[in-house]
Amino acid sequence: MSLTWNAEATAARTANSRWLELLARVGFIGYGIVHLLFAWLALQIAFGNSADDGDQSGALRTLAAQPLGRFLVVAIAVGLLAMAIWQALEAAVGHRVERGKERVWERLASLGRTLVYLYFAWTAYKVFSDAGSNSADQQEALTGRAMESSGGRWLVGLAGLVLAAIGVGLVIYGLVKRFEKHLKLGEMRPRTRQLARRLGIAGYVAKGIAYGIAGLLVIVAAVNYDPEKARGLDAALRTLREQSYGQVLLTLVALGIAAFGIFCFLQSRYRKV
Repeated sequence: MSLTWNAEATAARTANSRWLELLARVGFIGYGIVHLLFAWLALQIAFGNSADDGDQSGALRTLAAQPLGRFLVVAIAVGLLAMAIWQALEAAVGHRVERGKERVWERLASLGRTLVYLYFAWTAYKVFSDAGSNSADQQEALTGRAMESSGGRWLVGLAGLVLAAIGVGLVIYGLVKRFEKHLKLGEMRPRTRQLARRLGIAGYVAKGIAYGIAGLLVIVAAVNYDPEKARGLDAALRTLREQSYGQVLLTLVALGIAAFGIFCFLQSRYRKV
């Protein structure tokens, strides 16, 4: 019992670290930059001018190619790692304001965010080290290997269902404005609060649509035994582009992703850390 209490006390002290808070807030800025570049690539796909993958790894490669870009990629990786540590601590001992099932769900959500931030931090590191960071190709290859194994197509299909469910969850999360509970609304001016609300709704809905389509494509890949469909967000955006009014729809999604990027900048200031 005392060991558990000591572990939680240590984790709580770490979570209250001023340096961790500052790095996490820097991480939100980096996360916002990545999404703005991601939105730019999505617009390029919409108008048929993209030469890179329409996902976060493509955004990081675009950034790395700019002057001082590799330094910025490292800074983003450090910030994302700090965000992952912060969310891991939240999953372990955080969300004490909530009770019962509400706290359980919030801790599970923090665990999910931990994995997301770790993945993007690792992607940023691979971009910096030029270690084969093309995530679309990697996802296609991984799907192909998985489907060659016994029961692999079922696992791939299940992964697609999970990804599609995440997309639906993001849309709902945005529409019900659940993100507001994590913001310091009392410190915002009315116009800032309204801006944060609009950006959050647009951003989460756009991301949810992109992830939902990506999940459906993974399911299609499993059903049709076609790993080329399972290229993550890049395939989702290109598939959306091919639909009726696809250019308009993809442009709207890109603008929503850009809204999420700006929302991340607001979170760097007003997020409860």
